[in-house]
Amino acid sequence: MLLNFHYHTEIESQQFARDFYQHLAKRRTVRDFAETPIPEGVIENCILAAGTAPNGANLQPWHFAVAQSHAIKKQIREAAEAEEREFYGGRAPQEWLDTLAHLGTDAHKPFLEKAPALIAIFQKSRDTDHEGKETKTYYPKESVGIATGFLIAALHNAGIATLTHTPSPMNFLNEIFERPKHEKPFLLLVCGYPEQGCEVPDISKKSLDQVSSFH
Repeated sequence: MLLNFHYHTEIESQQFARDFYQHLAKRRTVRDFAETPIPEGVIENCILAAGTAPNGANLQPWHFAVAQSHAIKKQIREAAEAEEREFYGGRAPQEWLDTLAHLGTDAHKPFLEKAPALIAIFQKSRDTDHEGKETKTYYPKESVGIATGFLIAALHNAGIATLTHTPSPMNFLNEIFERPKHEKPFLLLVCGYPEQGCEVPDISKKSLDQVSSFH
């Protein structure tokens, strides 16, 4: 098929790049969520956007399991907090805990139950190809990482705040969502609207010259 590519003028490209950066620069991770439900179709379309991400051999080695019921979110919170208590109580090296200290995080994760939606992202080690044959996936971690970035950007664009949560280990997500063993939990994405008066840490991002070089 012929590529359907839209070419921008030089000025348009500069403007779109600047506008997109400024829009994403407003994104902040939040930990205090309101219980306000997310409108129907928003998460669905954001997942479809994530599914457009480049990936190894076009096998699309991801699965997005969405939890919206209180019962399932409660299960996830209880399991995640059990792992987090182990993490903060001795599993994590002190250097790591010192690095996290300024963010004020601990094993208490009420947002897992209060936020209107949780998206568990799974990475598939094998799947079926375009001919319906089972095959191993290629570059699954990289592919799922890119798709997750797309998903976070799409949700932000829709006005939805997110929190990336990675309790370790996350095998309990396979049990709760009844996903097969060859799907590895990659990340738990908390989604919703910030609670009224929500505060975030006063942090800054590195400058262009600190994160890039041009040759």
